[in-house]
Amino acid sequence: YVMLLTLSPYTPTHRDRVAPPGVMIRPHLNGFNIAFNVSKRSTWQPYVDSMHRFLQAYDDKVQEEKNIECAAGRYFIQGGPEGKEKKACRFKRSLLQSCSGIGDPTFGYSRGQPCILLKMNRIIGYRPGAGVPVSVGCKVQKGNESDLRSVDFYPGNGTFDLMYYPYYGKVTHVNYTSPLVAMHFTDVKRNSVVPIQCSLNGKGIVNDVNSDRFLGRIIFTLSIGK
Repeated sequence: YVMLLTLSPYTPTHRDRVAPPGVMIRPHLNGFNIAFNVSKRSTWQPYVDSMHRFLQAYDDKVQEEKNIECAAGRYFIQGGPEGKEKKACRFKRSLLQSCSGIGDPTFGYSRGQPCILLKMNRIIGYRPGAGVPVSVGCKVQKGNESDLRSVDFYPGNGTFDLMYYPYYGKVTHVNYTSPLVAMHFTDVKRNSVVPIQCSLNGKGIVNDVNSDRFLGRIIFTLSIGK
C-alpha cells in the first residue's frame, strides 16, 4: 500500500525505455488486407462505415465545442499542477479534405481510390521529430514499384503538426484526439495484390526494425477489383 502511494496516476514512473511510436491504420476490419471490388458495394461498404464511425470524434462541430484552436508549428507545452486538466488542440475531420468523408461519403472506395488513415500511437510526454514535424511516406513494400502510381496526403503534405504534442495522458488530457494523416491511394494497380509500406519519417523515428512491423511503419495490402 505504501509503495502504491508513491505512484503517480498521471504519468508512468519509468519512461526511459519507451520506444519510438508505432502506428496503426483505419479502416482495420480484416487484418491488414484491404480488398474490395468497385462494382460490388457490399465489398467496400463495411470499410466506409468503419471510417465514418472512427471519424465521429473528429467532426468539426464536436472539435469546436470540446477543443481549442492552437498555434501551428510548435509544441503545445502546458504547465501547472500535474493533475490539472489539460487543453486539447482541435483536429477537425475537414482537414482531411478528400478523405474527410464530407465531400465524398464513400472515402473514394466507390471509385477504387481508397482513403486510409494513419495514426501515431500515443506516448505520454513524447515530442516527435525534435522540433520538426514527422512526415509520412508510402511505397510498394515488395514487387513492382509502378503498382503504386499516386498517393495524396492530407492534411498538407502528410505531416503530424507539433501542436498536438506532447500528450499528457487520458486522466488529464480527456478531450485529446490523436492527429491523423490521410493517405489517398488515387492510382493503384487493379486486380492485383499490392503490398504497401507506409512509414513515419523524422528525427528520432525508427522505422526499419524487421522484427516489429508496427514500429514507425505499417505494412498492408491493397487489392482493388473492378
